[in-house]
Amino acid sequence: MSSSTGEVYRIDWLPGTDVLHGTCHCGAEHTAEDPVEMWEWMLGHPEGHTPQGHRS
Repeated sequence: MSSSTGEVYRIDWLPGTDVLHGTCHCGAEHTAEDPVEMWEWMLGHPEGHTPQGHRS
């Protein structure tokens, strides 16, 4: 059984295009045509950043 981290990652397809638009739980955004590139960004992106609204 896996535990939930509460982090939400969202990928939307932009209709009429081959473009995917990803949004990380921190609010960072990225676009790509390649689904593999998008998932690599999503899975690698959280390293070294803080969630939106959190100030160090």
